[in-house]
Amino acid sequence: MWPRIDGLRTLDLGVPGELRGTRNALVLTGRKRATAGLLEADRTEGEEPETVGERLVLVGSDGQRVTEVVVESVDITPLGSVPWDFARAEGEGDADLAEWRAGHIAYWQSVGRTVDDRTDIVCVRFALAPPT
Repeated sequence: MWPRIDGLRTLDLGVPGELRGTRNALVLTGRKRATAGLLEADRTEGEEPETVGERLVLVGSDGQRVTEVVVESVDITPLGSVPWDFARAEGEGDADLAEWRAGHIAYWQSVGRTVDDRTDIVCVRFALAPPT
C-alpha cells in the first residue's frame, strides 16, 4: 500500500534526493502538472490508479508533506501511445516525445522495472489543491 498522510494517499515523484526535490520544485512553480506511473506497480502495491477529484499529498525526500494536489484526469495507455501534450505537461524539459520516452524507460529500468512501448502507463494530470 502507498503511505497515507491524514488519510490521503501520497504522491512521491521519483526517488528520494535531488530528483524528487527538483520535481517537487517544478510542481510548486506550476511547471509540472502531470506524472506518469506504471499500472503494474500500482497493482503490485495493492493500489488502484488515482481517481479524478482525489487529493494527494505530495511528499519530499523525508516522506513529509510538501503540498497537496488534486487529480484532474487519469488515462491508462501503453507507453508507446502517450501523447506529446501529456509528456509536455510533465514539465521536465524534454524536447520531444522520443526524449520523454527514453528518459522514462531509463528511469524505470534504474528502479528495476522492465518496460517497453506496450507497458500500461497511468497518466495523471493534477493541479495544486486549494486550501481546505
